[in-house]
Amino acid sequence: MIRIIYCDSVFDHKTIEPDYEEEKQSAIAEGFHFSLISFEALIDENVATALKYVKAAETRELGIYRGWMLTPIQYQNLYDGLLKKNIKLINNPTEYKHCHYLPSSYDIIKSKTPKSNWTTQLNDENIFQLAIEFGKKPIIVKDFVKSEKHNWEDACFIPNASDHDKVKAVVDKFIELRGDSLNEGLVFREFEELEFLTEHSKSKMPLTKEYRVFFANKKVIATFNYWDEGEYEETILKLDSFIEIAQSIQSIFFTMDIAQKKNGEWIIIELGDGQVAGLPDNADKSKFYESIRNTLNQS
Repeated sequence: MIRIIYCDSVFDHKTIEPDYEEEKQSAIAEGFHFSLISFEALIDENVATALKYVKAAETRELGIYRGWMLTPIQYQNLYDGLLKKNIKLINNPTEYKHCHYLPSSYDIIKSKTPKSNWTTQLNDENIFQLAIEFGKKPIIVKDFVKSEKHNWEDACFIPNASDHDKVKAVVDKFIELRGDSLNEGLVFREFEELEFLTEHSKSKMPLTKEYRVFFANKKVIATFNYWDEGEYEETILKLDSFIEIAQSIQSIFFTMDIAQKKNGEWIIIELGDGQVAGLPDNADKSKFYESIRNTLNQS
């Protein structure tokens, strides 16, 4: 038996967060059962309240959290709290952090991902020293998990890493926008020219040909167009090299976002824990849960 853990709707502990309603219906149809937790109580470190309505399992159950992103500490609290109810999440806290924080898995994927460096010391001297390593190349800025890509010009993209004024302006705006949501530290990544898809209809950021690949037990279980906008056309994905890298990823359930460069080469944009990775609107959610069930039942 596999139990899916969703977030409740805030206003009613018996009602699921609306963004996950369709997923829940698909999961039920594929034979899963579910429990709801309070995300708000969890991030307030009130674990007992967060899990108040999670019924304990009589025998050990496998759990899969499908909800909003958590910090490693918040995930640790969720993992420990569910374990007391005889529910063991598919990824332990170390495995969660391994794919959630880019620096934790960078050494494994660096042959297929843009050059990156990072710091937790957010002073100008440290930040400029990181930028110098890229020479005059364009870079993007993010934290250990997320970027401000929808504020592309002001808080994400730096055309020339040696331009200290631009580096400072973009980094300062990025830190301002992330606020209390800043994850751990700052990451610079070399900007790669990717195959253009379209411009985002609202933010006007460039959308490129990217795909989200879900893995369970080191096997590909689903592949989705990353963006719901733009014409992807027919693309044959050759995943052999990525599947080979996946064998070294220290996680049972994770995502690998891949993209095509303008020269045709495919690269890894980033990894993510599969439990907090969103499904695009174009996703066949029933097939997604069917693939999870079939793959995990084989293990």
